[in-house]
Parts: sequence; C-alpha cells; structure tokens
Amino acid sequence: MSLNVGDKAPAFEGVDQDGNPIKLSDFAGKKLVLYFYPKDNTPGCTTQACNLRDNYDALLKAGYAVVGISSDTEKKHQNFIAKYELPFPLIADVDKSIHEQFGTWVEKQMYGRKYMGTARTTFIIDENGVIEEIISKVKTKEHTAQILD
Repeated sequence: MSLNVGDKAPAFEGVDQDGNPIKLSDFAGKKLVLYFYPKDNTPGCTTQACNLRDNYDALLKAGYAVVGISSDTEKKHQNFIAKYELPFPLIADVDKSIHEQFGTWVEKQMYGRKYMGTARTTFIIDENGVIEEIISKVKTKEHTAQILD
C-alpha cells in the first residue's frame, strides 16, 4: 500500500511498551508525528530517538504528539526507553500489521542480499487524521528540524 500526502491515515491500533493500546483515534484533534524505525538500540535508530527526545519540548509546543513504531517487542521497547529516557511511547508492531498499513515493511538490500525490513519513514498526521507530510529521507541527527521546518 502506498500512502500520499492528503490521504487519510490508516486507523492503526497497536500496543505500547507497557501493553497499553494506542490507536490513531487517540490523537483526534492533535497533530501526530508517527515515526517508523528499524530496530531499538542500533546507532541510527538511537540517534533519531535521542534527537526527538532532546527536542521534545519544541515538538510539544508546536502541537505534536510523538509515537515511534518498530517490530521490536514491548520488553525491548521498555529497555530502549529506560536506557535513553525517551518521553514518548513506542509501539511494538511485532506482527508488522501497522507497517503493512503504512507501507513501511519493504524489501531491502544490503551487500547484495535481499531481506524484508522497515523503511525508516515519518508520517506527520494533522488534527483530522490526514497525512500532512511524509518524510522518507530521514536525517537521524536532524529529524526534529525536518519535522518543524
């Protein structure tokens, strides 16, 4: 499935690091930064999460809620959040159902080997659940600037 700016965001539902349900409708009336990343505790993903953490107040002031999604387990998310003091929830999309809804579970290639993995992508969703922006070329060190500019 390919999503475009102006499309209604898929009505996803998942669980966060503590097993609490999170769904798109929870953010009705708010802007949402929904970011998909490959794996907890890897260099690029850690840099990205810490950039969002370090600029979290600016994101909140701009009216955004932030939610991260990877295919890691709730337990791995708990450890990642604790280790880096992340102030936002992470959805454990172990079955990749939300990835499928957003088209972020894709065939990738490294060193000539093909495999399935997460396309690092951020969806900016407006107060009405419409995709306002899709950032597919994420700069992990400057991600907040990409969102706020």
